[in-house]
Amino acid sequence: MIAYHYPPTCGSSGLQRTLKFSRYLLDHGWQPIVLSVHPRAYQQTAEDQLSDIPSQVIVHRTFALDASRHLSVGGRYPRFVATPDRWSSWWWSAVPVGWWLIKRYRPKVIWSTYPIATAHKIGSTLHRLSGLPWIADCRDSMTEDDYPSDPLVRKAFLRIERRMVENASKVVFTTAGTQAMYAQRYPRLPSARWEVIANGYDEENFLQASRIKPASSDNKGITLVHSGILYPEERDPRAFFAAVAELVSEGRIQGGDLTIILRATGHDQYHGEILRKYGLEDIVVLRPALPYKEALAEMLSADGLLVFQAANCNHQIPAKVYEYLRAQRPILALTDPEGDTARLLQQFGVSHIARLPDIDDIREKLVAFLEAVQSGSAVVPALEKVQEYSRASGAEKLSYLLADCVN
Repeated sequence: MIAYHYPPTCGSSGLQRTLKFSRYLLDHGWQPIVLSVHPRAYQQTAEDQLSDIPSQVIVHRTFALDASRHLSVGGRYPRFVATPDRWSSWWWSAVPVGWWLIKRYRPKVIWSTYPIATAHKIGSTLHRLSGLPWIADCRDSMTEDDYPSDPLVRKAFLRIERRMVENASKVVFTTAGTQAMYAQRYPRLPSARWEVIANGYDEENFLQASRIKPASSDNKGITLVHSGILYPEERDPRAFFAAVAELVSEGRIQGGDLTIILRATGHDQYHGEILRKYGLEDIVVLRPALPYKEALAEMLSADGLLVFQAANCNHQIPAKVYEYLRAQRPILALTDPEGDTARLLQQFGVSHIARLPDIDDIREKLVAFLEAVQSGSAVVPALEKVQEYSRASGAEKLSYLLADCVN
C-alpha cells in the first residue's frame, strides 16, 4: 500500500482512507504492508492517530523531502525537484525499498493512492518491475481542462495518468461523476477498469468521539461548524460571508444569536481579512485544528454543519460530508444542486442547499435553515442509511477488488 498520507501526518482526509483500509482489510484475510514517507516530509504531524495503526500492519517509511521547505532558497527551488509534486524525491527511496519489500514478503497486489502523484509513479514503477497487479486509488481526477495550471506539471501528471489507466488492473474513484469523466476521457478502455469506493466515516472513531466531553464554550444561540480546509477557489466562502453580513445589517441576525466556527481552514489569513472587511469577527470565528477525534466530537455537539463545494468540483464529494452524515446533525450545503455532493445529500433528505456564489440564494436558505434548527424540524440523516458509507464497508469492497486482481 503506497501512501504518502499516513499517521503521524494530519489535516488530510486521505490519511483516514488509507489508515482505515489498512485496519479493516485485516478482517478480510489481507495483510497490509504500508510504504510511506519519513515524517520529516509532513508539514504538520500529530501523534493522536498513531495508536490507530494495528500492530499487525507492516509499515516502512522512506526518505522524502518537501521541496518547498527543504530545498528552497529565498522561497524558490528548482522546478525539477518538484515535478510531478513537491515530494518527487520520495520516488528515489521508495522504489528500491518497495522492491525489497516485494522480494521479502511476496505480496499479491500493489495499491497506490492519490492525491500525491508521486505515489502513483512509485506504484507504476513497482508494477513494471515486479509484474504484480496494480490497483490505483485515484480518488479524484488527476487532471482537468485547467488543472494543473503549470504546463510542465500538467505534462507530468498526464504522463502518470496515462500509465495509470493503461496499466492498472483497476482504477478506483470516490464518486460516480469522476468515474464517468474518465470513462469518457478514455473510451477505448474497458468499463471494468473503473470502480467507485466512496469516502466514508469510521464507526470506531465516532464511538470514541462520543465519549469526549466537548470543550466548554460561551457561544450563545445556534452554533454552526465547518470542519476542515476552505480552499479560496474550490470552497470560497465570500458569498456566504456577504450573505451573513447583509442579514446582520438588516437585523435578521443579532449578536449572540449565531456563532459560526470555521475549524482549521488552512487559509485563516485570507478568510480573516474578508471577515474584518464585513465586521463579522464576533459571529464567524476562525479556530485552529483539533486532534481528529476531538474534531468529530465538535461535529457531534454542533447545532448544524456547513458544507462548501464550488461547481467546478461537481464530480467530487468532500470526505467530511460522510462524517457529517454520521454525526447526524442538520446540514446546510453551499454547493451546486446538480453536483455529486448535492445529490448525495438529497438522498438523505437534506433540502437546505444553496448555490455557493449566489448571495441571495444563500440568504434565503440560511434563514430557513436557522429557523428549522431552532424549531427542531431540520432533517437529521438516518443512521441506518449512513452505515453504507462506513470505512469498514469500503474496505470490504476493496477486498473484493484485490481478490479479483489475484484470481
